[in-house]
Order: sequence, then C-alpha cells, then structure tokens
Amino acid sequence: MGPSANINICSRNARVGEFRNNSGHSNGRYGLRVFHNMVPREFPCKPIVRNFTNLADPYQANPFIIANFNNFTGWKNGRNAAIAEKVGVVKFNNFKVADSILANIEFEIAHEYYLGDNETAGIYDALVIGKSNNTETALDLSTPHGVITSRSEGFSLRDIRFHNYNWKNWAGVSAAAIGDCSHCVHDQATDSGSRTVRISKMQFNNTDQRIRYQIPWRGIFLDLDGSTTGLGSNSMTTAYKKFNEKPGCKWDEATRKLYNGIVCDPTVKIRRVAFVGKPA
Repeated sequence: MGPSANINICSRNARVGEFRNNSGHSNGRYGLRVFHNMVPREFPCKPIVRNFTNLADPYQANPFIIANFNNFTGWKNGRNAAIAEKVGVVKFNNFKVADSILANIEFEIAHEYYLGDNETAGIYDALVIGKSNNTETALDLSTPHGVITSRSEGFSLRDIRFHNYNWKNWAGVSAAAIGDCSHCVHDQATDSGSRTVRISKMQFNNTDQRIRYQIPWRGIFLDLDGSTTGLGSNSMTTAYKKFNEKPGCKWDEATRKLYNGIVCDPTVKIRRVAFVGKPA
C-alpha cells in the first residue's frame, strides 16, 4: 500500500490508454507482460455485477471497457513474446511474434466476463512464427506453442496465421500452433473443467501439429468457420477420450497426429450451462 495509497483509486480496473507500435525482444522471459490483473470497467473501485436475468446486458450496473493492445512485435524471448494474466476484455490486435521458447502469446485467465457469442478477451489478427531463419539451439530443442489459451471461459482466437511449427524435440514431442489451459502444470493442482475457446479464420503453414493439449487434456476448441477442422461452421476439436468416440467425430491416426485428439462435425453439440446470478 504505502503512504500515498488511496482506496478511491483502483488502477488494476481502470481504463487503459493507448498501446500501439511497441516491440520487445531478446528478454529472459517476456517481451510484453500484463501483470497481474487488468479488468477495466466504468467504476474501477466497484465490483463486477453479473445480472443474467438481463441477457441483453448482464453487466449494465458496471459496464466493462475493452482494452486494446495494438501492433506489437516480439521476437526471441525466453518464455513469451506477450502474456496476459487475469484480464477482463483485453484484446491483442495485430501482433507479430516469433521464436519464443514456450509460446509466442499466452493468456492465463479471462473469465471476468461471460459474453456469449460476442467478441471476448483474446488474440485478433496475428502473425505467429514458430521458427524463423535466425533460429537458435535453445529453440531447436524446445517444443513451443504458437499461442496458449486461457484456463477459463470467455476467450477467442480470430484471424491468426501460424508458420513453421514443423519440428520435434529429442523426445519426439512436436511443436504446435495452439495449446490449451495456461499454467496447468499438474493434474492434481489445476482447474479440471472443459473450457471452450472460440476460434475462426485460422491459417496453418508448415505446421505439423495444429493443437497440442496440456493438463488436464479436456479443452474444447469451437471452430466457428471450419478453418481449423475442415468440417464446417461450429465444428470442434478436443482431446481424445474413449467416451468421446461418437457419431460425427473422427479419431483416426492422421486426426490424432494433426489435432492431438478428436474432431467432430457440427452435428455434435457442446452442452452449455446458463448461469443465473453470479457464477462460481
């Protein structure tokens, strides 16, 4: 706190100014880090109020404010080119990132707002390069993701071009374009729910594995336009489980290699739960 603290100033929840045309490279861990919280809303010092009896605007009592981070370039960072931790509607727009050891972009938690089919926190319009021509030994030995998605609902990926995720490490683990469940590192100490990430307009070039799941291997990617699964709008992919062998799904060897799991056409539906009052 300190002598200058003021309970009427809540900077973690305040409106974000302009972030544009910045870069970060060759750092030990992060090029850009949003740390710890950023949940901008109209009344920063008042709590989020969720009124799901008002489906048109459940946050009317304290509306969220979109925080746009625009035109960032990051390369050769020891962990991430860019990472956001606990956020509200924070958007990374038009990022160009390459050669990160763990993942080029990562979001940890984005569950403050439940916006249904509307745009949420996420990554929009990005160029994501696994390995450039200027590669190094540390990257060659690693198995990075292009992006790692949040371990919560309320996250989107749209219009992302993945390039050069086409190598394996000494143990045979492949680099991959997309991963799920940020910071899920132990199956006894993590959220074990199946979280849904909305994806669309994905492109994959020189990418051997589009998805590689992480603990607890239960994430769901809802493909709004079929650009990832090739099975049409509102198809999906998730980690392979025996009980997911359903009509409308594929789990052959080629599918499991490319998607690290199972892909299902639009006839297979995701069960949605409507919250009433404040979700847990």
